[in-house]
Amino acid sequence: MRLTEILRLVWLNLASNKFKVVLTSTGIIVGAATIMLVIAIGTGGRQEVAEQFKNLNAGAVDITYEYQGNDFGGGGMPGGPDGAGGPGGAGGPGSSGGPGGAAMPGGMPSFGGGGMPSFGDMFGGMFGGGQEAVNTEWITLSTDDLEDILAFVPGLEAGCLSFTTTSSVDGGELEESASYTIAGVQSNYAKLSNLELVLGEFLSGDDDTYKEKVCVLGYDAAREIFGSVYDAYNGTVYIDNRPYQVIGILSEMGTVSSGISPDTAIFIPYETGLKYLAGSNVSPTLTVIAQDVNEVNTVIANVETVLAESYPNAEFTISDAGSRMEAASASNDTLTMLLICMAVIVFIVGGLGIMNVLFVSVKERTNEIGILKAIGCSRKDILVEFLMEASCTSMIGAILGVMLALALTPALEYFGVTVALSVSGGVLSLVFGVLTGTIFGFYPAWQASRLIPVEALNHE
Repeated sequence: MRLTEILRLVWLNLASNKFKVVLTSTGIIVGAATIMLVIAIGTGGRQEVAEQFKNLNAGAVDITYEYQGNDFGGGGMPGGPDGAGGPGGAGGPGSSGGPGGAAMPGGMPSFGGGGMPSFGDMFGGMFGGGQEAVNTEWITLSTDDLEDILAFVPGLEAGCLSFTTTSSVDGGELEESASYTIAGVQSNYAKLSNLELVLGEFLSGDDDTYKEKVCVLGYDAAREIFGSVYDAYNGTVYIDNRPYQVIGILSEMGTVSSGISPDTAIFIPYETGLKYLAGSNVSPTLTVIAQDVNEVNTVIANVETVLAESYPNAEFTISDAGSRMEAASASNDTLTMLLICMAVIVFIVGGLGIMNVLFVSVKERTNEIGILKAIGCSRKDILVEFLMEASCTSMIGAILGVMLALALTPALEYFGVTVALSVSGGVLSLVFGVLTGTIFGFYPAWQASRLIPVEALNHE
């Protein structure tokens, strides 16, 4: 039998049983849609992780202090810090202040050489025996602590202090004051955070030294307050009823891991923020950048040692950007793997459905198979016919599955799921669908080809 005749028989059989074909391919429809969405969600998740962490330096190490209740045996605290972040985003201020960190004794030797040394014995001898517990109820990391860490921890590239708080902002086209995140940062914050400007310049060291009332607006904040980024440049905003000149506007950056978005924040000099907004009620983040991302763990251990000498009984929260990136990527990979497993299960169920329907079809069409063999059709012809019916059924299901995935994409995006559809995902869904039908349809087709013509013709 010629291939065109086999294709015509396949078409006639499928066309006369449209409803059964759709029902048979239901599992393939769901499986194909799942495969396509799995690839799209996985790709979208990776893009989202990259977007969230694009303004974090992989070697960034953030150090914050959170009140532990009785670290120093002092009196009760009226409130704790809201949390803090680093260049990727900082938390809000606490509600009780204290003195800045004590400076390290002078005359510390340099740690030359290549490897990162251990600090244990060195600091023990330099600082002498048991140091008295610091007589304070609260620790505020300061520029002294930053200088100590940069001086005594090898392998560091740079560092800065930052904090955030929330304050009322007025000016521009705002009809009434609105609440915005205010970030007090040092001049090298933009470099450490990979922030870019679309207009103007970032805060300078002189702005910080002289406590100038200047600010840099996030992209969205500029548009919300002034209507456009161009109108915002050189404009004036009122933060806590004090005028600040806008000297720069950031490029659109996206949301960072800690939930603070540079796009909606307003950046002011660190010392200006301490003087006019936060005062002593601040829990800053001290951020340092490791020169070698592979030595971050060693840097963290050495930072802990330096801080332990200044604050013997305090516990600091130290985190690195690399670990946060890896954790987010691992979570995304786990979700993708779970979805893939679900898609495989659905495909198996769909394939079993096709196999079951073909077994029934062989039973129903035994006489037809006998007639085909009687007029000269070979076993190969019968095998090809039933196998093509299975493949076409699964292909129809795969096509409908791809269409279902396209239809579900807007709904997923509405609920905040990042979906990145691709042609490769659609092609892979079609391939999986056809392969499933072909593999699971082979055995019933083989059984049909093995029927004895005389017995098939006499079958009732």
